Amino acid sequence: MSRLERLAWSTLLVAVAVVIGAARFVRPGQAAPLEPFAAVAHAGSASFDAGASRNAFGASREVRLRFALPASDIEFPLEVTGDPGSLTYAWVSTHDTAAASEARPLSGSTFVAPPAPGFYRLAIMRGGERHIIGEPTLAVLVPFREKVGGVLNGYRIGTYLAERFGHHEHPAGFLEVNPSDVGLRISTHLRLGDFVTHDNQSDVWPKYVALSPRILDKLELVLAKIGGRAALSAPVGDGELPDGDRRSASVADVAFDVHSGFRTPAHNGGVWRAARDSRHEYGDAADVAIDADGDGRVTLHDELLVARAVDQVEQEHPDLVGGLGLYTSRHYRTPYVHIDARGKRSRWKG
Repeated sequence: MSRLERLAWSTLLVAVAVVIGAARFVRPGQAAPLEPFAAVAHAGSASFDAGASRNAFGASREVRLRFALPASDIEFPLEVTGDPGSLTYAWVSTHDTAAASEARPLSGSTFVAPPAPGFYRLAIMRGGERHIIGEPTLAVLVPFREKVGGVLNGYRIGTYLAERFGHHEHPAGFLEVNPSDVGLRISTHLRLGDFVTHDNQSDVWPKYVALSPRILDKLELVLAKIGGRAALSAPVGDGELPDGDRRSASVADVAFDVHSGFRTPAHNGGVWRAARDSRHEYGDAADVAIDADGDGRVTLHDELLVARAVDQVEQEHPDLVGGLGLYTSRHYRTPYVHIDARGKRSRWKG
């Protein structure tokens, strides 16, 4: 073999080795595990891929909703393959693939939310190529200030203590919920309909919901702690979902039913034995029936298992500390637990 032929074969082998090495780290159509915003360059290629990074889904990695006020800055941790220098982004409504906001240059993990309330997907673009990121969904809130008196767009919410006494808190805003939004997945095992107030406004649309991602994260972490031994619990509640569907969900073999999520102050005032300034009004609480031991019934034993899981979650995630109430008395058809993420520890029995 001549010297020239040996040189040609050596060059070919080096090229093959480079291709094989690159294939080990970046697979077609799959983003590498990157920082909140990072890029993997592909020399000579205009193609790219984009997706949300793991920390876009909360500590549980299960939260499917991020929140923003209209036209505000929002953190959306992102992973991008390819050169990000020429990328732009826009928001697309969950009900329409047409862009619902102007295209903006992509720069880091901070984005500008759409100016109108609603539910949106993030679209990353370069020229005619567009990638729509399926999850998490961005929920743009209706600002609290748009509530006039006790009513928001024809839906009765009532009055918060903050509107009477300035030192109290109030939600930053409300999710606007139309019939087509009730089934929206807001975490791996929860849907938006689980948090709609069960009041006497079944025919009033849109409805409005205050909701905190902290309670979604906490519930998912608690369910994961309980593990795979629960059976379906009987539906309970202080009312019905708008479509009459009392949905029960399962996590592995853990089943649960959301008794009560968000309560408007107007509705909370009429709920028997409800706290005057209940955390349900702020969207960071839920009453849940869980058959944690898998025996087909919801009993005190189940509640003790849930309480242990809540304590473990709060120990591991101090930012999710909150209230835990056990309701097992004969006043309730089915025992349930109240879980919230109010920011300070509280325990009681009802």
